[in-house]
Amino acid sequence: MVMLSERPAEAEDRAVPGHWEGDLIVGPNSRSAVGTLVERSTRLVLLLHLPNGQGAKNVEVAMSKAIATLPSELARSVTWDQGTEMATHASFMVATGVPVYFCDPHSPWQRGSNENTNGLLRQYMPKYTDLSTYTARDLARIQRSLNGRPRKTLGYITPLEKFAEFVALIP
Repeated sequence: MVMLSERPAEAEDRAVPGHWEGDLIVGPNSRSAVGTLVERSTRLVLLLHLPNGQGAKNVEVAMSKAIATLPSELARSVTWDQGTEMATHASFMVATGVPVYFCDPHSPWQRGSNENTNGLLRQYMPKYTDLSTYTARDLARIQRSLNGRPRKTLGYITPLEKFAEFVALIP
């Protein structure tokens, strides 16, 4: 397990895109979950559909699938908490080439972009909602809505517009 303190400095100041923060939002009694990945520079959100549960292998597969949709220049690292859903992080790193860093225990503020986004997601998926009722299509709709929502921190442009700016710079 590689700790957050070892993550490259470029991820901390958000100057270089491609550093992601991840987490799960869970339903009642932790029986359902949706995975979230948030890019630190652009606040772009990728939602992970977990129809077969939140076990480590299911999270790894969903995360690998999401990361594979990105240009390699925009998939530099993932930071996650120390939950059991990341037990197979080593095989994720081997398969994708994307390093995973872990926050200190009980320190959600170390993934502030993700925590903020999870709060926004609760507008779409309220607490105590069975998240297994959301289909991949539902999550894609919610993802589009969040990524099309202007953000004050981005100068009132959308995460999708900011992400597109970075994609356009890739040779």
